[in-house]
Amino acid sequence: MEALSFQHYLETQSVIPAEEAQSKIAAMCGEAGTVLLTPDDYILGICDMTGELMRFSVTSMATNGQLPAGKLTSSNKRVKQDADSEDAGDKMDIDEETSHAQESPKPRTVLDDLRAIRLQLEMFEAPGGSKFAHELETKKMPVMRECVDKVEKALYGLTVRGSERPKGWMPDMGGGRPAEVESY
Repeated sequence: MEALSFQHYLETQSVIPAEEAQSKIAAMCGEAGTVLLTPDDYILGICDMTGELMRFSVTSMATNGQLPAGKLTSSNKRVKQDADSEDAGDKMDIDEETSHAQESPKPRTVLDDLRAIRLQLEMFEAPGGSKFAHELETKKMPVMRECVDKVEKALYGLTVRGSERPKGWMPDMGGGRPAEVESY
């Protein structure tokens, strides 16, 4: 599930729906028999995918000097709520996609998507007392949060420390000592 969801993200910049994941896993099994993808397996796989996205992001920032982002789309569409809806008294504009009020819109980054995944997973309530709930809360969620934090810190370092160095700066290799490399 982790590999399948990571591949889907790289191709579409979206999280694979559970039904699509199940059908792709069934297709991979062929004549050997279908492997059942439980909702628990799906959620745990999405949590694990955040680690792959973290490694992908940090590697990209280290080699390309920028955070991976999707292609620019028209993400500033706004929708009005219908006056006939139950919440008619609370009329307001609703953003179709998350975007910041900027003069020129920017494409969604992997960090934006990681934050959105973190938010959705933190809102999820696993059935209390189950082995799944225990694994999710004690293992998967802390690691997932750590992965998002690592990407945030790496981007901070790239933005702040990278701007302090002159263009084309290379570490001094003289003196026989290897250059120190920052790691995350």
